[in-house]
Amino acid sequence: MIVVVPVDPPREGLVLSSLVDETPLSAADAVALYEAAVADVCWAVAESGGDLLVNYRDAETLPDEFANADSDPEAEVRTLVIDALGEDAIAGDGDRDAGVRFERQVGSSRDARIGNTVSHLLEREGADSVGVLEPTAPLVRRTEIDGVAMSVRRHEVVLGPSAEGRTYLAGFREAIDFADAYATPEVTTLATRATDAGFGVGFAPMLPTVDTPAGLRSTLALLEARRLADQPGSEATAAVVDELGLAIGDDGSLERS
Repeated sequence: MIVVVPVDPPREGLVLSSLVDETPLSAADAVALYEAAVADVCWAVAESGGDLLVNYRDAETLPDEFANADSDPEAEVRTLVIDALGEDAIAGDGDRDAGVRFERQVGSSRDARIGNTVSHLLEREGADSVGVLEPTAPLVRRTEIDGVAMSVRRHEVVLGPSAEGRTYLAGFREAIDFADAYATPEVTTLATRATDAGFGVGFAPMLPTVDTPAGLRSTLALLEARRLADQPGSEATAAVVDELGLAIGDDGSLERS
C-alpha cells in the first residue's frame, strides 16, 4: 500500500490554528507540535510495510497570506521529513522505488487534492491500494497501517475513525467520488460515498489527532497511558509535550505548566 501523508509547510498560523485560538498554545508552539506529529507519523509509515509518499502543499494551493515567495514550501517539508527519517530514507530524483517520495498536491480544495492523488496512484500508476494518513495522528503505529493494508484486500474502502466524526486514516482499493467527500462528519460522508459506489467498507481502530483541543487532550491521555504501560512510542510528540509542559487538568482542560 502506498501511504500518502498530506503535509502543509510548518508555518505559524497555517498549522494547528484551532489550538492557537482555543488552547494556551502559541503559534510557535503549534508549529513545534505539528512538526513532531509529522515526524512520528512518517516514522510509523517507514516502519510499516507501506511505501511513504509525502504529498506537500505548494505556493499555488496555500492561502494567499501563507504563500510566502521568500520560502519554498517543498523545501520546508523536505527538511522536516529528512530531519525525522534521515537523508538515506529519501528517494532520489525520479526513483520511485528508493525510499520516501515527495509529490506536490494538485487541486483547489482538500477534497480535490486528496482525490487527485488517490485516483492518480490507483488509476495511472496501478497501485494495489492507497492509504491517506493524516499528519496530525502521532499515536498511529505500524500495526494500524499494516492492518488497513490487510483489510483493504477484503474491502474496497477502509476507514480509521477519529474524534468528532473525523478520520485519521482512509485506505482505498478503488477510487470513490471525492467531491465534498471530506464534508463533516468525514467518516460518515466517506462511508456514504463508498457504499453509494457499491463498495465494501471496513474500519480500523479509532485514534485521536492533535488538530483539535479534544483530540490533543485525548492524545495526551493516551501518551501517558502508554508510558505507564511501558509501551512508549511517538517519541517526537512526547518530547514536545514535555518541553511545552502540556497536561490535562483535574477539570479535563488542557493546562500548561
